[in-house]
Amino acid sequence: MKALVLTATKKMEIQDINQPTVKPNEVKIQTKYAGVCGTDHALYNGLPGSADAVPPIVLGHENSGVVAEVGSEVTNVKVGDRVTVDPNIYCGQCFYCHTDRPELCENLSAVGVTRNGGLEEYFTAPATVVYPIPDDISFKVAATIEPISCAVHGVQLLNLTPYQRALVIGDGFTGQLFAQILQAYGVHQVDLTGHSDKKLAMNKEKLGVTNTYNTKTEKIPTDYYDVVIEAVGSPETQSQAVEATRKGGQVLMFGVGSPDAHFEMNTYEVYQKQLTIQGSFINPNAFEDSIALLQSGKLDVDSLISHEFNLDEVENFLQGNVKGVSKAVVKVGD
Repeated sequence: MKALVLTATKKMEIQDINQPTVKPNEVKIQTKYAGVCGTDHALYNGLPGSADAVPPIVLGHENSGVVAEVGSEVTNVKVGDRVTVDPNIYCGQCFYCHTDRPELCENLSAVGVTRNGGLEEYFTAPATVVYPIPDDISFKVAATIEPISCAVHGVQLLNLTPYQRALVIGDGFTGQLFAQILQAYGVHQVDLTGHSDKKLAMNKEKLGVTNTYNTKTEKIPTDYYDVVIEAVGSPETQSQAVEATRKGGQVLMFGVGSPDAHFEMNTYEVYQKQLTIQGSFINPNAFEDSIALLQSGKLDVDSLISHEFNLDEVENFLQGNVKGVSKAVVKVGD
């Protein structure tokens, strides 16, 4: 079968490899689509994702496809089912798994990170992380359920009520997802910042955002928001997130920054405003809610997918040679 293999840092090759063998508790999936995200950029460049990726490895942790084979112990799906996969696999035995915080698992493994993922024609995953998808969700959209679930997990860490004013900093794919998910969870005013007039206008005109700010030319209001989600990961925007909150506000630090980056904040302001600053890591138990949000029509993901690649175009994208990408997916199977 055809696979796009990360053979070394900043090097990928299309290879013909054997189909994986299914273990008793596993499912073999014929890949239809795989999403490509910032984590894949990091892994390609030798940086960690949710865990370290050691070449040779097949990336692709955002996947959709059809069940091709099931192991002898599998009962939740059958051959022919349309499915998506939560890539994160928890050990179930460490301190964090035992205290209901599996996302912090000390032995975390992941499809497309520590084991081969969806940038190949067939891949395997434990049945516990395979989810059936309804017929009215396309394979292309289903390949985005993993990033949706990460945003859903972040929102679930917050205390949300309808009266709140929320700000999302960052008009990338995840920032635009957050803007819709906050509305779906009942927040009455959701504002969005970014650098793309086109994306900001689309979110305001089509996707329900109240106000937009292009931070190249406009300033974000300070001391104004009850909830601020930082979805960029830069020290500048992290500082802006704290400054934008009003008393009693909550800040979700979601954007993934450089491992050695730091940002400055006024600690008296955190004290005086009684702020809650919350981190968010991966996506525990958020797939069912994400699938339901898509099926309800409260999320419009089609409008956010800007590029569709073939396997032989992925490395060029990861090298940074494709501009204007909101969200990229890879068509792997027919």
